[in-house]
Amino acid sequence: MRSNSVPIYAIVELLIRLEEYNPKIGNYKDHAITEKNVRVTTSTGHILFPLSLVMNQFHSPEAIDETTLKLMAVSYTPV
Repeated sequence: MRSNSVPIYAIVELLIRLEEYNPKIGNYKDHAITEKNVRVTTSTGHILFPLSLVMNQFHSPEAIDETTLKLMAVSYTPV
């Protein structure tokens, strides 16, 4: 994996996990990577994930606790 890329399926898995807390998040459409974040565009809006969270989902998804998922779900911005 290149240093400026992230596994898309880890992003999709995070979106699926967040749907439990916010069913309006929508489906993955695209993403853009900055130094510390991944801005994800969905079919209904966008959400900003810390790059570290996406990498945790890739390497150790069980380490992401429910509180973190809930906080991410409320940070979703609809279009």
